[in-house]
Amino acid sequence: MPELPEVETVRRGLTPAMQGTVITQADVNRPDLRWPFPERMADRLTGKRVMQLRRRSKYILADLDSGETLLIHLGMSGRMLVSGDPLGQFVHAHPAPEKHDHVVLHMANGARITFNDPRRFGAMDLLETDKAETHKLLAVLGPEPLGNDFHEEHLIQAFKNKNSPVKSVLLDQRIVSGLGNIYVCEALFRAKIHPARKAGRIGKNRVKSLVPIIRDVLGEAIEAGGSSLRDFRQADGELGYFQHCFDAYGREGAQCRATDCRGVISRIVQSGRSSFYCPQCQR
Repeated sequence: MPELPEVETVRRGLTPAMQGTVITQADVNRPDLRWPFPERMADRLTGKRVMQLRRRSKYILADLDSGETLLIHLGMSGRMLVSGDPLGQFVHAHPAPEKHDHVVLHMANGARITFNDPRRFGAMDLLETDKAETHKLLAVLGPEPLGNDFHEEHLIQAFKNKNSPVKSVLLDQRIVSGLGNIYVCEALFRAKIHPARKAGRIGKNRVKSLVPIIRDVLGEAIEAGGSSLRDFRQADGELGYFQHCFDAYGREGAQCRATDCRGVISRIVQSGRSSFYCPQCQR
């Protein structure tokens, strides 16, 4: 599933084609994805101007001049693809319609935004813009890891007396939003913290070190266009490249890249997810 860097990459790719532009026609080709689309979604989108395109955690939010916001979640295999952009941001002409093109937005500037999702684990919803933060999917989210509310004291308090593994705590979207399996593995590797270590038993200085490390990992991934493993594509259809920079994730059996370390990357399963780490570096 796309994590924060992938979703932010898509948002940035969509912005030149969508923000400030009217949706001249919305085609909704099925009644649902993960859950049913809102009533009259096509009518409620058609003729509306996208005032702002923003991201909250792993969700893209398109604020419309109607006072509603289109919430988009990519799910496991969802893609938001842009074609025919007259501004020259994208080189692809409009492709022929495909079987899994579930929602298509025709923009007044000539661009076309296609939501394609073969597995149909993605989602879209319409909500009141001024009440967006109270939506059931957004209300439970913790601070953004790249925002001011994510700081050392927040993480220290979140870890305090926690008997859960540190990896599980960092994946808890109520504590910090947008992190997923890939980037937690990478952050813990850089912090030299074992993923199974109990969060409440990690010293304050080591907890503090996680804040800039998490930000660095996410920032580098965004600059690389995210990580393309199976389904992820940027809005122009191109792959992300951060997977070539992984130090831990997916490298089971490979030599540790830390300086002067002769360890080999290992894998354990935590709550059904693979955790990759170096037994020599991470304690």
